Amino acid sequence: MKKVIYIIAVLVALGAIYFTLMNNKKEMAATAAIAEQKSDAIPVVLTEAQTNRIDKSFAVNGTFTPIQSLSLTSETQGQVIRLNKRKGESVRAGEVLARVEDNVLRANLITAQASFEKTKRDLERFENLAAGEAITKRQLEDIRLANQNAQAQLIMARQQLNKAAIKAPISGIINEAYIEVGTVLGPGAKLFDIVNVERLKLNTKVSEREVLLIKKGDKVNVSADVNSGQTYEGTVTAIGARANNALKYDVEVEVQNAADNTLKAGMYGTARFDVADTREALLVAREAIVGSLQNPQVYVVKDQTASLKPVTVGTVANDKVEITGGLTPGEQVVLSGQINLKEGSKVRVL
Repeated sequence: MKKVIYIIAVLVALGAIYFTLMNNKKEMAATAAIAEQKSDAIPVVLTEAQTNRIDKSFAVNGTFTPIQSLSLTSETQGQVIRLNKRKGESVRAGEVLARVEDNVLRANLITAQASFEKTKRDLERFENLAAGEAITKRQLEDIRLANQNAQAQLIMARQQLNKAAIKAPISGIINEAYIEVGTVLGPGAKLFDIVNVERLKLNTKVSEREVLLIKKGDKVNVSADVNSGQTYEGTVTAIGARANNALKYDVEVEVQNAADNTLKAGMYGTARFDVADTREALLVAREAIVGSLQNPQVYVVKDQTASLKPVTVGTVANDKVEITGGLTPGEQVVLSGQINLKEGSKVRVL
């Protein structure tokens, strides 16, 4: 009897535990559903795309490129016996960067010089003989041709010897060196990459409206994106005569680098063109732009749903960006909270 009572008690206890667990599971599921429902709506701050007057002054982005850049290749052959300059060092045009073993080239020059001197003496003798009609005109022409060939060989030998001293064709900085002492060169072998960054070009693209506001020789304020606090004076040196497929015109701005070459080729920069006039433009806050100004997008909210839209931008004016395509006035754009959004996300406006 006691055994039966014990079994019944155990079953009752297990039932109570099961009932409690089921109730807890339901409560947890309900709590999770509520949390999930709350987390579906991502809090955001909105702004409105509005038409307003903007200064015709505009800023465009671009990339700095060196005023001069070249890859120096070998015009001779032989073993490198001296290396005067290495990667990262400054060079001047005409400075000897390296020397190639030139014993054979010197011997060739001596031989060519001797051959030229011999044919020169022979030509003088033959011209005297021709004056006395002691030789034929054909013999005189042959010795003249031999003298000319010897002179050409002498010039080539001198050039080959000069090329054994590898010289910098431009001033700049050695960006890459491909040789060491002992390297055996052949014609066309890569030697050095030299980059001149004393002056740089900021290559930008402007719209058809903006290209009409600038002219060659205009002064421009230029800054590097990594150090926007420092500005440089640039000069417009070239304006494209034909637009690309995106209806943008190439504009080249030349900039004098700082004494310590603060600007580097390949950096992103901004050129600001100051124009004393205003116009109507569709503007949004700079913070609303998702990504960079090279590939701008914004989140637009409609019926509490966010959609990512690509846009085209024009002038950047302080904290405002001109939208030239992709938005219409009055559209609600996410100003803050974009980092948590994706296409189709539900939002809750703060």
